[in-house]
Amino acid sequence: MYIAKNYDALLGTPGFSDQLLKNHFTLYQGYVANFNKLNDILVQVEKDGKFGTPEYAELNRRFGWEFNGMRLHEYYFGNMSKTSSKLQSSKLSSAMEKDFGSYEAWEKDFKAVGAMRGIGWAILYLDKESDRLFNVWINEHDVGHFAGCTPILVMDVFEHAFMLDYGTKRADYIEAFFKAIDWSVVDGRLS
Repeated sequence: MYIAKNYDALLGTPGFSDQLLKNHFTLYQGYVANFNKLNDILVQVEKDGKFGTPEYAELNRRFGWEFNGMRLHEYYFGNMSKTSSKLQSSKLSSAMEKDFGSYEAWEKDFKAVGAMRGIGWAILYLDKESDRLFNVWINEHDVGHFAGCTPILVMDVFEHAFMLDYGTKRADYIEAFFKAIDWSVVDGRLS
């Protein structure tokens, strides 16, 4: 059984109203609860030997949606902080320079990915096999992830992440998000 993590320490983050954050925490807690319920149902379906049934198939298709909804929110909230920080000279900044030419070029690309029309996630992935960083758009929680890659920085760009505070001004939300990134956490994910 998964237990929802407590992100109340983010309340008071500049650029994010407490109401927006509380709503978002509730949504995340729903993913945790739904994953646990789905897991319990699947265990029973499997015990009952109902493999190959439409119920079994649909439950398994939903499994990744709920798990990734839970886990991506944990990455997202986990790479945020109430206090603004700057990316220091590090393995991450060196990797950004190697793969994008400069931090500024990486930031411009990441923000552009996050500003694309649609709902989803902007994720900075590390492909350990090629030692390369990618900025990636993910439409849905369970579709489009780079297999074998590690999420380094995750930004939620579903409307629930910003509409209450920013309306349709996604670019303003992205700027606020960048001021709330905990670069020490992001840099630590690279290791």
